[in-house]
Amino acid sequence: MTDSGQAAACPNDSSSASGGDNPLLLLGQVLATPGALELLRSLQLTSLRFVLRHMAGDWGDICEEDRQTNAEALVHDARVMSVYVLGPTQRLWIITEADRSSTTLLLPEEY
Repeated sequence: MTDSGQAAACPNDSSSASGGDNPLLLLGQVLATPGALELLRSLQLTSLRFVLRHMAGDWGDICEEDRQTNAEALVHDARVMSVYVLGPTQRLWIITEADRSSTTLLLPEEY
């Protein structure tokens, strides 16, 4: 998190963590909002596991319609979204922009 409360950039070097395979999805610059960072910190989780799942096409806890939308987004260069349930009322969203310039970890209420 930056001092100004803006989204913080996260390193995007996961080549060794993903086994060197080609990712299903290019991420661009990886960002995280203050709320997402605080949620992960409070649960003692790191963002990497969720970013790697998103990059590999594991969209988490989304409905079949959203899975189909993501599949089409990969073909037609549209926005891709993952949702990960971290607790009874806690959700982490990850959104990769259509132009693949950036991927943001955020809370639903920060959208």
